[in-house]
Amino acid sequence: MARSQPYTVACDGGLVTASNQIDLLKTPGVATELKNFEVSIEGGYRRINGFSKFGGGSSAQPTGGATNILGVIPYGDGVVACAGTGIFFSQDGTSWTNISRSSVSGSGDNHTAFTGRSTLTRTSQGQINFAIFEGATFDYGLLIICDGANKPYFFRMEGTGSFTDRTFFAGEITVTGTKFATHAAIHDKHLVVAGVEDNLNSIFYSGTLDPTDFTSTGSGSITLEDQVVGIKSFRDELFIFCENSIFKLQNINSTPVIVPVTKNIGCLSGQSIQEIGGDLIFLAPDGFRTVAGTARIGDVELGTVSKAIQPLLTTLAENINTFTITSLVLRDKSQYRLFYTDTTTPSTLQRGIIGTLRPNGFQWSETRGISATATGSGFNQNGVEEYYHGDASGYVYVHDSGNDFDGSNILARYATPDYDYGDFGTLKTLHYVRVSVAAEGVVTPELQIKYDYGNTSVPQPASNFSFGTINPPAEFGEAVFGTSVFDGTANPLIRIPVQGSGTSNNFTVLTEDTKAPYKINGLYIDFIPSGRR
Repeated sequence: MARSQPYTVACDGGLVTASNQIDLLKTPGVATELKNFEVSIEGGYRRINGFSKFGGGSSAQPTGGATNILGVIPYGDGVVACAGTGIFFSQDGTSWTNISRSSVSGSGDNHTAFTGRSTLTRTSQGQINFAIFEGATFDYGLLIICDGANKPYFFRMEGTGSFTDRTFFAGEITVTGTKFATHAAIHDKHLVVAGVEDNLNSIFYSGTLDPTDFTSTGSGSITLEDQVVGIKSFRDELFIFCENSIFKLQNINSTPVIVPVTKNIGCLSGQSIQEIGGDLIFLAPDGFRTVAGTARIGDVELGTVSKAIQPLLTTLAENINTFTITSLVLRDKSQYRLFYTDTTTPSTLQRGIIGTLRPNGFQWSETRGISATATGSGFNQNGVEEYYHGDASGYVYVHDSGNDFDGSNILARYATPDYDYGDFGTLKTLHYVRVSVAAEGVVTPELQIKYDYGNTSVPQPASNFSFGTINPPAEFGEAVFGTSVFDGTANPLIRIPVQGSGTSNNFTVLTEDTKAPYKINGLYIDFIPSGRR
């Protein structure tokens, strides 16, 4: 009788959609499906957190109705959200104040005067780009709002405690005539804007230390040979992303110089540009790319970092105009998230991409069911980073929080490649599988097995195999009687008896519930070879 043989898989490499089955055998730890999982910076695949309405059960919509959220950002001790024609602020998500006011006093308004001002006449906003100018005497910074449909707007408040006890400054910014601007960035003491009506190939910069004045000393404009789609200050340079090229602005405070980075690659969406890991990442026609400065002065390298999921990104690029693109960085997870939302389809079908930066580069996964039309992150008054997103229903959500999607189940799936265990021609009978699981609460995953690529002529298991109920390990002083496992290991091995035979098989770990996140670290497979087929 043949002896059982072990096969070990360590979860590593993330989602791979660009390799064939033969290539995947060389990297058994990658995933062919990784939905609502994230690659952990410590290794393994973790089911993601959920999200919940900002304000909880007392949440209110900024406009009072289902108006698409076009921009959201933490500001001061609250959140600024843009929807319809209005710009709104809330400390708690339960009530919102429209802060787009006209004729605000140059020396500042108290709360009564500010809310008594007439609402600024604005047209329906486009997707928002924010910038915050951190002045030396500012409590919260000067918030700049550009939307591509109205003149740039600035808002600042001073004071602490109750919102009603503060002083408010606000107004429109004239860049050139009555023209609006789409993109904004703070760079070396200047506000820089681009996407200005009738000047889509130009950037405009304010006076030095004067972000509301584009005529004072130090201001100016530069016209490029390509249409600007996004700008980002990075280290000592301003990177200018265009449709078919990328430039950088140097020496803005002396003799500004435009230096080409590349004239062969452009950016598909300015909303995709983020800084992570000391680089800039952006969505190009051929996938995600980084702009990385090397040790050689003045040298810049461009590198594609998403070849593993290229088929997915090719489809995204081909249909880019049908989606609302938005992105953010979760710094504590070294993670980049991009969402591409089609508001005409159900929220459960909305898609996103997660890239976790590990020592060997980015590893990827997907989201399903997060309908994000705007995202924003920033540090609160205690120095803790907060993450938010908004959607077409008109609500703002605390992003990456809780165990469910605002009360709905999180469907999570991790699928392995098809394993032939080194010999495709030999029939293997599975005995059991051990799965290394780190649970953050009570979880009940299931294991699905398909033999011979799911061939219907091969007997397949009639149902999934249960992990049973997995309890989290107890932490001293935090154990829950009857739930936590005292002195439990952080990475328990769950032994799952299984059945079935084939020349190859794959595994899928799945849950669809509102239970806690959990991490899959690896699989230990025990099989018995039983002759050649």
